[in-house]
Amino acid sequence: MPGGCSRGPAAGDGRLRLARLALVLLGWVSSSSLPSSASSSTSSAFPVSAASAQPQLSGRCPPACECSEAARTVKCVNRNLTEVPADLPPYVRNLFLTGNQLAVLPAGAFARRPPLAELAALNLSGSHLEEVRAGAFAHLPSLRQLDLSHNPLADLSPFAFSGGNASVAGPSPLVELILNRIVPPAAERQNRSFEGAVAAALRAGHALRGLRRLELVSNRLLYLPRDVLAQLPGLRHLDLRNNSLVSLTYVSFRNLTHLESLHLENNALKVLHNGTLAELQSLPHVRVFLDDNPWVCDCHMADMVAWLKETEVVQGKARLTCAFPEKMRNRVLLELNSSDLDCDPILPPSLQTSYVFLGIVLALIGAIFLLVLYLNRKGIKKWMHNIRDACRDHMEGYHYRYEINADPRLTNLSSNSDV
Repeated sequence: MPGGCSRGPAAGDGRLRLARLALVLLGWVSSSSLPSSASSSTSSAFPVSAASAQPQLSGRCPPACECSEAARTVKCVNRNLTEVPADLPPYVRNLFLTGNQLAVLPAGAFARRPPLAELAALNLSGSHLEEVRAGAFAHLPSLRQLDLSHNPLADLSPFAFSGGNASVAGPSPLVELILNRIVPPAAERQNRSFEGAVAAALRAGHALRGLRRLELVSNRLLYLPRDVLAQLPGLRHLDLRNNSLVSLTYVSFRNLTHLESLHLENNALKVLHNGTLAELQSLPHVRVFLDDNPWVCDCHMADMVAWLKETEVVQGKARLTCAFPEKMRNRVLLELNSSDLDCDPILPPSLQTSYVFLGIVLALIGAIFLLVLYLNRKGIKKWMHNIRDACRDHMEGYHYRYEINADPRLTNLSSNSDV
């Protein structure tokens, strides 16, 4: 009995130890499973954290668009969209929004959460854009290429590329800006100079100092404002083809020390003056293209012809030919001598014919006038005699009064007789 009593507590202690051992083993198992689950959660979270370096490939694709995750490209082409899709995937690097009906691009049009941090190329050509407001391209820190071609931009904000406030906005990341054929109809220009509006957008806030390529093709530009290129020191390629530029007198290329190509084909240039020639010659890497301009080969062309013969800046200079005057048409500029270039006032045949006709008309009018005078010679002679007699009587009256006033006696006599 005592022995039984003594075994009871011992057996209880053994069961207690076994229970404690089981709890220890259970805790060890749970602790060993916890790191594995943590590691699995870490591994599952790793792609999310890496999304900052490699965007999430599981992003949504807007219903009206086509998305390629592998190419990081989204195409919303010819969908008649009236605004930028709100659910663009954050992985997009190349975004095509061409052929739509956007009309207005408001401020923050591409602001998203998460942001479109990797968007590098944006094509908005042919989307009927008429207004681009300040800060329209804000929140796109990686944007390098922007194409706004083939849009009638009647209202291009001066701060379209620099943010809503140029004084506080940082520099734009843009490297390539394509603005081909963006001139609006004349009725929609809101009494603003199109050249001035483009110049204001290019120079606002020094935002485009990193721009390397600028295309302004087919915009019917008549001139370039004086400081349109002043804030683009990094520009390397400038394309001004197919405009209506008559002169480059007002624009300066002096600060474009990195300029490599300047396209001026298909304009209305008649001659390049000494100031422009000196600036182009001072640029160390530039290549200039001057084909298909109506060069006027008169005495004002002498300096340009001499410059063309010496410079290697102009590409294809052997193709440049005269357009005016008629006797010089199709003459190659490089083959001209100073004796060929004169400023004789040679009128075109049509103008010469006009002057001959005017002379004949004036001669007829003069002949008719003389004939009328001849036929009325007697009446004119009588009229002249009447005028002579009237003048004579008038002068005699003046002479009589003068004699009376000059002689005091006659003056007193005249006064007494009046009394």
